[in-house]
Amino acid sequence: MAGGQSGWSQAALLQFFLGVCLMVMPPTQARSLRFVTLLYRHGDRSPVKTYPKDPHQEDEWSQGFGQLTKIYVRSTDFDRTLMSAEANLAGLFPPNEMQSFNPNISWQPIPVHTVPITEDRLLKFPLGPCPRYEQLQNETRQTAEYQNKTIQNAQFLDMVANETGLTDLTLETVWNVYDTLFCEQTHGLSLPSWASPQTVQHLSQLKDFSFRFLFGIHEQAQKARLQGGVLLAQILKNLTLMATSSQFPKLLVYSAHDTTLVALQMALDVYNGKQAPYASCHMFELYQEDDGNFSVEMYFRNSSEKAPWPLILPGCPHRCPLQDFLRLTEPVIPKDWQKECQLASDTADTEVIVALAVCGSILFLLIVLLLTVLFRMQAQPPGYHHVADREDHA
Repeated sequence: MAGGQSGWSQAALLQFFLGVCLMVMPPTQARSLRFVTLLYRHGDRSPVKTYPKDPHQEDEWSQGFGQLTKIYVRSTDFDRTLMSAEANLAGLFPPNEMQSFNPNISWQPIPVHTVPITEDRLLKFPLGPCPRYEQLQNETRQTAEYQNKTIQNAQFLDMVANETGLTDLTLETVWNVYDTLFCEQTHGLSLPSWASPQTVQHLSQLKDFSFRFLFGIHEQAQKARLQGGVLLAQILKNLTLMATSSQFPKLLVYSAHDTTLVALQMALDVYNGKQAPYASCHMFELYQEDDGNFSVEMYFRNSSEKAPWPLILPGCPHRCPLQDFLRLTEPVIPKDWQKECQLASDTADTEVIVALAVCGSILFLLIVLLLTVLFRMQAQPPGYHHVADREDHA
């Protein structure tokens, strides 16, 4: 002390104690991005197929039907999705000096994993065969919304069928006509006179309805368990593994289709009702928070001119705690897809067949046992009697 005044000012004391606290307290962990899953639709392609009266047949598409126009992770087994995966990977991972094998080629090979179309139970939707799903679709066709939509568009569908040469054109198949016209218009081919802007717009609306028919309108949660919930279950499994293991890949990419995106987003109940455009991408980001817990954020990129749209899982904030994300999506996650795909009557029939088989087996064993006893009795020689051993006692 000097002159009755403290040698420490209030500010100096505060700074001293703050420094002591910082030395004693462990440093706060910054929020970090731990894992990303991407599901995107393939890029621009030619029509999948066309209609009989189309003036632009397959010979006008140098790459053939259903192929990307400019450019072959997990992907469905289609050229357009495999090529999209390769193109995206080429942009994401240009080779460094050690990875470059040709100075004139700024590319390095990266594997893309796939399975045959008939065996794909993850990305090719709708998944099948699934009798229960087909039953739900038949029930959907009986709903008032579907019936009214059919009546309202009967004359329009007849006109389109007559102009295209297609037979049995329905709300579920008319999307093919829109797809063909859209691809042709995108690539500068002239449309037939009947395909006015109003007609194309009408076809676009029916195309969007067909997506809703596949995965919603009726018993959406049940459909999700048999369709998009299968893919969502795998994504959730990956998120959980990444939260508990540092050995899991940091980025997982699925290259697939518009139906894949719709199936997933309908299961999550975040679908905006519109077809996903080319190269649109649904993103899952797994973060580790400052307190060590994990959270999930979702985004949907459907435009190159705008930032991705934040997607909010119903019942949770955008930064959704992982445990809440798992809890809220549990109702649409199948426990046993093969079993849930069976019809109730099929399950009952199977149980009856199994019970009859068990009873039959037991009866057969009893008959065999009875015959064996009878055979042994008949095999004993005449006059033979079994005499028990006796011991003489004094």
